[in-house]
Amino acid sequence: MRNIFTLAQTDVHPTTHAVLGSNMRAEAGTGQEVIYLAAGCFWGVEKALWNTPGVVTTATGYMGGHSPNPTYEQVCSHSTGHAETVRVVFDTALTSAADLVRLFFEIHDPTQVGGQGNDIGDQYRSAIWTTTESQLHDAMALRAAYQEVLTERGFGPIQTDISAAPDGDSTARFWYAEDYHQQYLFKNPGGYECHARTGIACPALPHK
Repeated sequence: MRNIFTLAQTDVHPTTHAVLGSNMRAEAGTGQEVIYLAAGCFWGVEKALWNTPGVVTTATGYMGGHSPNPTYEQVCSHSTGHAETVRVVFDTALTSAADLVRLFFEIHDPTQVGGQGNDIGDQYRSAIWTTTESQLHDAMALRAAYQEVLTERGFGPIQTDISAAPDGDSTARFWYAEDYHQQYLFKNPGGYECHARTGIACPALPHK
């Protein structure tokens, strides 16, 4: 289990990505897209994504809940319905939503019900929120393809929810997490990272 009380201080401006140097809150630019990925504790998920070629910026936050502007403590109390989520802006010339979704499926166990590893609770659920029709189509196709592979290997149903990202007026939209959660494992080397995995590769889509 992670220790939320050992928090490093940083001189980096809150909007500046501590690893990539980009603006964590910037909108997608020309040739860029945004996708939102929830795969358990967001510290390790964000690390995997910022290390992916083609990713422009990442940020941790909370999504899919029913209360506005939730705090970490509120999310941990299971009273807001939010999932720990990573917002990813990526360059479509260097990577694709399909590539990121394949990585997403491989860095957690999407068949686990009610959490990831020893992290138990709805905040650690598996979910994808897309921002284009193409992203939605590819995410659903990859889920189906991965399910076939996992079923053959004796795993149960994939629990990942996939839907279009809610609009900005919805309490279910993405809310940025507190600054100390941003790039946590860069600021705290050796910090907690969930390693729940299936150990099975997600197949690529034929046209991708």
